[in-house]
Amino acid sequence: MLGSRILTALVLIPLVVAGVLLAPSDTLALVFGAVVVLGAREMGRLGGIESLLWQWLYALLVGVSMWLLFRWSDATLDQRLEILATLFWVPATLALVARRRPLQQVVGLRPAVLLLGAGQLVIAWLAVMDIHRGGGQGPALVLFMLVLIWVADSGAYFAGRAFGHHKLSPQVSPGKTWEGVVGGLLAAVLWAWIFHATAGVELPLLSLLLLSLFTAVVSVGGDLWESLLKRQTGLKDSGTLLPGHGGVLDRIDSLIAAAPLFALGLGLLEGAS
Repeated sequence: MLGSRILTALVLIPLVVAGVLLAPSDTLALVFGAVVVLGAREMGRLGGIESLLWQWLYALLVGVSMWLLFRWSDATLDQRLEILATLFWVPATLALVARRRPLQQVVGLRPAVLLLGAGQLVIAWLAVMDIHRGGGQGPALVLFMLVLIWVADSGAYFAGRAFGHHKLSPQVSPGKTWEGVVGGLLAAVLWAWIFHATAGVELPLLSLLLLSLFTAVVSVGGDLWESLLKRQTGLKDSGTLLPGHGGVLDRIDSLIAAAPLFALGLGLLEGAS
């Protein structure tokens, strides 16, 4: 399984880097939108839609919503949506970490999960695109955010394996530890410092460090939320599309939570400068 994870990563990472840095925003919107639609199909499954046809219809509705926002959204609407998403993810992260009650298996359609999942997927996609088309440094900042999430996740994994003893949220994700979270946050801060020192970003160092820290914290909430949905439905992975990695949602769960907060914070910082 580790070999499959490494091989899949070696294929995907160069494609993601090239796409983010070289593709025009319209092209990236289409490609990343297709990825989100695949994730939406898996979200439909987690939300209790059993029919494959209805799962794809749900995913199509998510895709149409993204297209409409891309064509007719404006900066004010985008910011409001990112605020709404952030206002959900901050308390949700705290609640998921604090949860100690055993999870119950859930059977049947879950409209709240479907509605919330669709909204969060669309807003996360919109946040990524807002950053990418936001100026000359947009593509570099999108790549920075993606690497920030990857680095935080990897730092948490290795720190947890080496030092982890205290469970973060044992009912939701038994493998995560507080030591792992600390390791992930330290890795995120280190990456932010390296990026600021080498990329010529115009943001003040302290502002970038704090934004990166908060983004990494909230990314944990996205991971925990998807883990909660999978455990409630008795699934190990959201899908099987990516060998060794599970489904699309298993790869973008942290991004779903992190992107709106990062885009919102970035916009506020750039507006204040």
